[in-house]
Amino acid sequence: MTTLSQKYTEALAYCASVHADQRRKGSPTPYLAHLLSVSALVLEDGGDETEAIAALLHDSLEDQPDRTSPEEIRRRFGEDVLRLVVACTDTPPDYHGGPKPAWRARKEKYLNHIREGAGGALRIVLADKLHNIRTMLMDYRRNGDDLWRIFNSGKAGQLWFYQSLATAFEQGGAHGILFDEFIRTLAEFVELVETG
Repeated sequence: MTTLSQKYTEALAYCASVHADQRRKGSPTPYLAHLLSVSALVLEDGGDETEAIAALLHDSLEDQPDRTSPEEIRRRFGEDVLRLVVACTDTPPDYHGGPKPAWRARKEKYLNHIREGAGGALRIVLADKLHNIRTMLMDYRRNGDDLWRIFNSGKAGQLWFYQSLATAFEQGGAHGILFDEFIRTLAEFVELVETG
């Protein structure tokens, strides 16, 4: 049984401040909801406190580089948390804001990273993508094809990425309940999209 210490409480407060004004893409939902969900999935899957903290911070370097830094995460939460956060990040290590590298190239590199085990962060990455596909499924049920307008890559790009993730996770050694739930939810989503 994982016990959460004051360090987890500090990480909750810190991620809430780093992502304070951020919303889910195309939604009024605070971004914090996603971070809490990913951390909860990690804990429910047997992850330890270090993984749960990294799950809270997994998008911080990628989405809020002006509000945090690798050095700040290391100082506050330690080298192990930083290593996991960096392993979850699909932007280059020297990314400090502004335009990100091209979407397709960035995602292909990230898929290769997952195939290689995601730097030990496979559980966190899987929880992240599971929560994302669950959210996309709900949004598609609510909004239909209007969902695709919020993604620069559009319908084809998102379907390619999530279907490629399934293979990459399997090749990277993913297994268990989170993986099974990701595959089941992805199949449900693809079937719904294809049948309209």
